[in-house]
Amino acid sequence: MDLGLAGDDQWWYNLRTQTVERGSGDPNSERMGPYATESEAETAMERARARTEAWDANED
Repeated sequence: MDLGLAGDDQWWYNLRTQTVERGSGDPNSERMGPYATESEAETAMERARARTEAWDANED
């Protein structure tokens, strides 16, 4: 995944609006991504939540 410049073909999960968007939009500080597919962007929050729970479990 190219984490450099966001092209119009990349997908993002917008934290402010809680929607998936393609290409340029809100500042990257308000978005998660970029993702190669819309499907990946749609599940960004679930995957982030699962990672956080796993990290928290490892701290116990």
